[in-house]
Amino acid sequence: MKRLLIVFTITLCFPLLSHAQKKVISQARTYVKSGRDLDKAEKMMSDLLNDSANRSNEIIWLTLFEAVRKQYEQGNEKLYLKQTYDTAALFNTAAKMFTILEAFDSVEATPNQKGKVKIKYRSRHASYLNTYRRNLYSAGTFFLRRQNFSKAWQFYDTYIDCARQPLFSDYQYALNDTLMPQAAYWAMYAAYKQKDVPKVFKYQEMAERDTLHIDYITQYLAEASMWRNDTLTYAAMLERGFQHTPTHTFFFPRLMDYYNCISQTDSAMTVVDRMLEVDSLNQMALFAKGTLLLNQGDNDGCIDITQRLLALNDTMPDAYCNMGLAYFNKAVAADGGGRPSRQSSRKLRNEVRELYRKSLPYMERYRELAPDQKSKWVPVLYTLYLNLNMGPQFDDIDRIRQEMQGKN
Repeated sequence: MKRLLIVFTITLCFPLLSHAQKKVISQARTYVKSGRDLDKAEKMMSDLLNDSANRSNEIIWLTLFEAVRKQYEQGNEKLYLKQTYDTAALFNTAAKMFTILEAFDSVEATPNQKGKVKIKYRSRHASYLNTYRRNLYSAGTFFLRRQNFSKAWQFYDTYIDCARQPLFSDYQYALNDTLMPQAAYWAMYAAYKQKDVPKVFKYQEMAERDTLHIDYITQYLAEASMWRNDTLTYAAMLERGFQHTPTHTFFFPRLMDYYNCISQTDSAMTVVDRMLEVDSLNQMALFAKGTLLLNQGDNDGCIDITQRLLALNDTMPDAYCNMGLAYFNKAVAADGGGRPSRQSSRKLRNEVRELYRKSLPYMERYRELAPDQKSKWVPVLYTLYLNLNMGPQFDDIDRIRQEMQGKN
């Protein structure tokens, strides 16, 4: 950290004060001059400012600032000399300096009884604080690393807020400070970790200029939208994130879930096809497409895509389920409800039995990999064992089925 470069002096050309106030201010100034009991001087001036009648009194504001400034100077010197000092306390003191001089600037900018504004200290104060403003950003990082997200957000907020403060109007931080987008991103992150929705969105526009973190920014905005039950913005953020980075692990599965929940299967298929264009071996996308095709009644399409998936990963339970169901559905459809004509009955029965046989190993493998998913595999295996005349297996599955019915 930079050491103190500028020293302020307190002039005595102020409005007349009451005797009691003069005594309090005199004592506080004595503390400031000696460099001792600075915390007492700070409290004495803060107490005076709690009285609205004193809010326009320059000497109180400047004495308060000097008390805090000297605390910062002493702490900064100790750290510079590698002496023991509370770094968090130093950062908090730095923030106080900004709070005090920003508030004092607003007092200075208030028109007097004649409607005139006379600003004497803005340039001097802004120049001083600008020297140490970067410490606010460093403080945010300091607290972020310690997972004190509330304090981190406060410091990033103070850092960013300087851009709108009249005190710093000459600096045009919003245009000239290249750290502003990063500060906005980290402020958003700190707010996200607290699930503080308004704060997540407070610096959205500025944060989105941080292109390095745009995927995470979009994710935080999406999740925060769900926290406030704004499903339209949630979907828009998922779409934007997916279009920017299709392979990002956050956007694709949630976008698929969203379209499936609102029964927009065409949109879901568009998304999954886009993913497969980018990554033809993406297992999540292959499974999603297989499931969509199965639900659309395209059993052959489901079988084709799921075979590709199982060649990549032969331990995915639901892939076996999709394969088994696709063959099972083909058998049921071919069976025609169990009422074929006499001329086609033998040929048809053979076709149906063959489809059942093809379904069987996939459903049995699904049972092995997902034993708790009884509601999915019990009714299918029950029908398969029945139609394939597999007596012992049928008895076993029928027992399980009756146990399930008994529990219900």
